[in-house]
Amino acid sequence: MRKTISNIPRTEGIKYAGSKLRLLPHILEEVSVLDVHTVLDAFSGTTRVAQAFAQTGYETTANDISEWSEVFGNCYLKSAMDDSYYQEIIDMLNSLEGYDGWFTEHYGGNDETGKKPFQRHNTRKLDAIRDKIDTLGLPWVDKCVLLTSLILALDSVDNTLGHFASYLSGWAPRSYRTMKLKMPQRFPLTTGNTVLKGDIFSALDRHYDLIYFDPPYGSNNEKMPPSRVRYASYYHIWKTVILNDKPAVFGKAGRREDSKDTVSASVFEDYRKDGNGKHVAMQAIDRLIEKADARYILLSYSSGGRATRDELADIMNSHGRLLHVSEIDYRKNVMSRLSWTEKWLNDYGPNKEFLFLMEK
Repeated sequence: MRKTISNIPRTEGIKYAGSKLRLLPHILEEVSVLDVHTVLDAFSGTTRVAQAFAQTGYETTANDISEWSEVFGNCYLKSAMDDSYYQEIIDMLNSLEGYDGWFTEHYGGNDETGKKPFQRHNTRKLDAIRDKIDTLGLPWVDKCVLLTSLILALDSVDNTLGHFASYLSGWAPRSYRTMKLKMPQRFPLTTGNTVLKGDIFSALDRHYDLIYFDPPYGSNNEKMPPSRVRYASYYHIWKTVILNDKPAVFGKAGRREDSKDTVSASVFEDYRKDGNGKHVAMQAIDRLIEKADARYILLSYSSGGRATRDELADIMNSHGRLLHVSEIDYRKNVMSRLSWTEKWLNDYGPNKEFLFLMEK
């Protein structure tokens, strides 16, 4: 019998194009009826799904290729010191006097410059705080709590639409606020969790009861430039905040050189078709399902992606048994159960999300 999830665990994250915050109740409902103890959030992003899994009592592994996702994962799934320990350091960091450094040079603006992701008074604070963190000699997991706090603070005063591929021409009202670090909303750890950073296929080398796949799918708009749908270009600043490596940058957005399409392309975001007319991204999903060592696989996919109903159904059924497909209508905030044989993709607008549950 399916359970109605009435108390959704509180999770925390940044503005994110792939956020599953609104999908969390439906994901937890799908998993609640299964005999599941170990789960893998395979494309963890801001780790909201992993946070929810861990708080619900599942032994959770979070994996993502991005530096900032690894930091979030360590903060929420691994850090074990009391809040008071971190709060003392956060208070000290907030008291630092800002100065002009690398971040201010590249990403700080004022009323005259515009088109910058942050105002100078906040990048000056960023320069001081980020350099100070590196001098503290903290264990990596504890450092991740501070870096998470810093990213959350920056996210609250940015001058963007939620990503860093371009910036607003005028200053957003929130950008005038002074950045202030706060304690991340951590929770008691009741399970032994794992945080991985790497290619997804490497994360599939061990068994899980359930794997949740939320691959970064490219837009189905054939005219959209590839760089507009790649997460490395969207969130390049967070990588630089984590590494503090002061990299070479290019373009009006000041993107990292290693966020170029020729360097950071993901096969799951590939908009091309092969010689047989099949999307390369769909072939990658096929490989994922084939390699996954799990009894259950839960896959979320948007109606704005490149997949077709038949492709996804064929992939699922070729590697196991597709149990059902659930459709989530964000505008109506409802979920309905669909048979996989129904026509579903092209009849719906861009606000639809689908959950595919299969058993291998």
